[in-house]
Parts: sequence; structure tokens; C-alpha cells
Amino acid sequence: MKPKEFLNAVDLVVKEKGIDKEVIFDAMELALTSAYKKNYNAPNVRVSINKDTGDIRVCSFLNVVEEIDEEDEGTQILLEDARKIVPEINVGETIEEEVEVRDFGRVAAATAKQVVIQKVREAERNVIVNEFNDKENEMVTGTVEMEDVRNYYINLGRTQGILPKTEIIPGEEIKMGSTIKVYITKVDNNSKGPLILLSRSHYGFVKRLFELEIPEINEGIILVYGVAREAGVRTKIAVASENSNVDAVGSCIGEKGMRIANILKELGNEKVDIVPYDKEASKFIENALSPAKNLSVFVTDEKKREALVVVDGENLSLAIGKKGLNVRLASRLTRFKIDVKTYEQAKEDGINIVK
Repeated sequence: MKPKEFLNAVDLVVKEKGIDKEVIFDAMELALTSAYKKNYNAPNVRVSINKDTGDIRVCSFLNVVEEIDEEDEGTQILLEDARKIVPEINVGETIEEEVEVRDFGRVAAATAKQVVIQKVREAERNVIVNEFNDKENEMVTGTVEMEDVRNYYINLGRTQGILPKTEIIPGEEIKMGSTIKVYITKVDNNSKGPLILLSRSHYGFVKRLFELEIPEINEGIILVYGVAREAGVRTKIAVASENSNVDAVGSCIGEKGMRIANILKELGNEKVDIVPYDKEASKFIENALSPAKNLSVFVTDEKKREALVVVDGENLSLAIGKKGLNVRLASRLTRFKIDVKTYEQAKEDGINIVK
């Protein structure tokens, strides 16, 4: 390959792969040095490439020493002999001499090619990992490209992400070629290349949807204090505003329910409870147990974060929820262990509550 053709090839790789040009030159110099050493049994050579002209220069070098080491004899020269060539040279320095660039042969060319391919792949992986490292725990949009028994493979631009079928919203249908939103749970760089794990069932997915649809959350006017989710069934999200003029729950619902409607459209049949956060634990627990009403909440142990909730018979099933889902999500959201009892049950346990 002529020097100009080589430089054009480097520019093409840089443009297509987004890799630093220095990485390509370093890889080429390493590859050609390795190839020359292997083909001509020359351990003391160094190959350099002129980055402006593309010309290749091969130099043999000798390390200046006071005493020759038999194991490195071919790469060393005594100080007294070195000073006959370069009078002011000192121990530890090297004497270099340009040698004729010869055809490296097929074996050498193959060696050079493999080293360059490996370096390009490594650099490409690092570029991708660096790009997506900042996106861990963020939501991105991709195209559904492939499917196997366990996973969907999502085209994210430079690379593919893996969406395990255990991480989709239960009951949803993923179509090939469709554009979907996904939440990045993990970014890793292993021997096989970048690994980007995705999810649509993670609670963070709902949080990012709210940030996308509710400008006040993105702007920090409304704060999200927590999300508890049973994907495909129900989510509870706690919000509040430091500005008394801003209704956090109302802002999330939007005019005529437009904002929450966009979120629900993405989640399918999943229900979403927008819960007003409250600094007072008992009030926050009461809010979290919505849609149950007329609750009496008692924080029984602040350190262990335990609470007792007493309800009338009509609200018992609402507070607990189907298969205990409502109270379970409320516990996750508030980080309190919540025990729900009726007034009659509380009385039987020796707890007298005045309605």
C-alpha cells in the first residue's frame, strides 16, 4: 500500500469507527514492529510511521551498557564502542540506525493485520463503553433488531443492547423493527465486547418516563422521592414540590390528564398511583395506601421503621390490595413495614383506637 493510500485508509477508519487517529498509528507501528521482528529475527528494531506523509521508517537500535548481558547481547553495545560512533553518548541511551525497509512477506503482513484488527476492536469497544457509561440508569430509544429464546436485541446506534424477555412489561408485545424506549441497567466491557443490559420492567423506567413527560421534574421544580413498581400491574410514585404554588400531583396528571395518559400509553395496562410525599411519616404512609381512605396510622417503631394502620372494614381490602399488592408497594415506597388491621382486630390485640 502506498503512503497516501495508507493515510486515506486511516482517515476512513477514524471516520467510520470514531477512533482516535493516534490509536490507529500506534497499532500499526506495534503491528509492523512485531511483523518485522518475526520475519527477520530482528529483536532490536523499531518501526515508526510519519503521520503526515505515511512513510514507514525501520530503525535498528542498540542499548548502551557498561557490560554486555549474554541474554540481550544482540540488542546491546558497550559504552566505549558506542562513543566511537556518538562521542557524547551515555549508558542507558540508544544508538539507532535506519535499515532498509523490505517486504515483510505474507506471514508478517498477516501478523500486522491481526494486531491492527485487535487494536481497532479494542478502541471501538472503549469508545462505545465510554459513550454508554454515562447513560447507565438512563432511558434511551432503540430499534428492535433481533430476537432469540431469551432476549430481544435492540439497536442503539453504535451497538446492540440486550433486553431479556424477563425484563419486558408482562403482557406487552414487542414487534421486530419497532422503536421502543428502554432503561439501561448495566454497561460492561468484557472479552466479547460491550455488554449493555436493558429493561422495561425496572422501576427506574417509570421514573425516567415521568422526567420525560413532566418538564417540572426535569427542571427540579417537582422532586421524585421514590418509585415502587410491580411491572405490568401497578406503580406508586411519590412526588412533592418545594414551591407551594405548584401542585405536584396535578402537574404530573396534566391538563385533562394528557401527561399521565402519555405515560400510561407506554406502560400498557399498568396502573399508576401518584402519591403526594409528606415529611411526616404517618401522613406519607396514609397517602401511599391510596385508594384506601379513613386510615389511622401509627408509627410504632421509628428505628425499625414499623407502622400500624387501622382501617374500617370497607377499606380493608383497598388498603391491602389484591394479593397484598397495595400494602406491599406502599411499604416499598415509604420504606416502612406496614401492618394493616381493622378496628375490631386492633381491639382484640388490646389496641383501643378512637374513631
